[in-house]
Amino acid sequence: MYIYKAGVVGAGAMGAEIAQVISFSGLPVVLKDVDQPRVDQGLATIRKVYQRRVDRGKMSQDELETKMALVTGVTSYEAFKDVDLVVEAVPERLDLKRKIFQDLDQATPESAILASNTSSLSISALGGATRRPHKVVGMHFFYPAHIMKLIEVIPGLDTSEETTNDVIGFSESLRKLPVRVQECPGFLVNRILMPYLNEAAFCVQEGAAAPKQIDEAVAAFGLPMGPFTLVDNLGFDVCREVVLVLLDAYGPRMAPAELWERLHALKRLGVKSGAGFYLYGERAGEPDAEFERIVKELQAKTTVRGTFSVERLMLPMINEAVRCLEERVCTAADVDLAVLAGIGFPQSRGGLLHYADELGLDKVLAGLEDLTKTHGERFWPSPLLKRKVAAGHLGKAATRGFFDYTEQG
Repeated sequence: MYIYKAGVVGAGAMGAEIAQVISFSGLPVVLKDVDQPRVDQGLATIRKVYQRRVDRGKMSQDELETKMALVTGVTSYEAFKDVDLVVEAVPERLDLKRKIFQDLDQATPESAILASNTSSLSISALGGATRRPHKVVGMHFFYPAHIMKLIEVIPGLDTSEETTNDVIGFSESLRKLPVRVQECPGFLVNRILMPYLNEAAFCVQEGAAAPKQIDEAVAAFGLPMGPFTLVDNLGFDVCREVVLVLLDAYGPRMAPAELWERLHALKRLGVKSGAGFYLYGERAGEPDAEFERIVKELQAKTTVRGTFSVERLMLPMINEAVRCLEERVCTAADVDLAVLAGIGFPQSRGGLLHYADELGLDKVLAGLEDLTKTHGERFWPSPLLKRKVAAGHLGKAATRGFFDYTEQG
């Protein structure tokens, strides 16, 4: 199926950038929100992305106006009567998304694909709200969408193979890297990412390290930004919704560090609210007595006194990735592509599972077992990791781990 015209529902930062990416590919796109001021804000976001290209000499002013002419801002579904694909990009509330999918089911042609940019909610549940569940699919972009290359393509229980392949092809036409992910709570990247973010918060509330120290160490490891800078930019409220989905699905190993809830309760949502793990705007660089008080209170309650290392943050990511392999959510190659393109894992390390093979899977297992003794079951090693070590599939040095190295060197 060829996509001639697309729609985006939700003109917030994510929806606007998705519409920009579609228009940049040369396709007309309709951008909808509930009122004109929100639509106008979305159009302004798109213009800013293009203006930055003009300022860098990558696009002329005339080309900017040509691209902007492809985007139509609307407040009703009238303009959706001839779209071939719609991407829903509204807040992470299942009831809201199901209502929008019901509306789209009425407003769009029967042949149209209805995609959701949800980062963690059930695609099958969204499909069940329509008369065309075979045409409903997850199409999860990563923020900022105009820069990040990864798109997770997630078929639901009833999604047809044709729909999945059409969206993979469409993603490639947008110059993105699609990775097919079998449906599970959190999908792939967020499921891997949240244990890492959570462990960083545990380190702070134990007194093992300060946020700045952790962020600097992770940046030195090669990631584009540290965990606390990342959370502040994504928004506490957005991350919290994903955490709650994962906790409901996977139980205690996903239980959030108390620090998250304490900051969320104070409406410290990150950059957008002026405070999160750090202070922003006029308060940037000032002493943060409120944050220090919270950390001291949590440290006083904490009986565990662990130590910080970048490896302590990486091991739960590796462990969760292996669980994804066990559940056939994806392949090992998909994991590495997803973390490279979705979170900026350093290319020099080859991806998360190549990094595990480089470390040695026996060392990974021993590290998880030691951390389990100190911190509990959130570090409990996955059965597949134990099987690999028992079989002698220890990684690169043994010529076989998550990947085969027999033909190298």
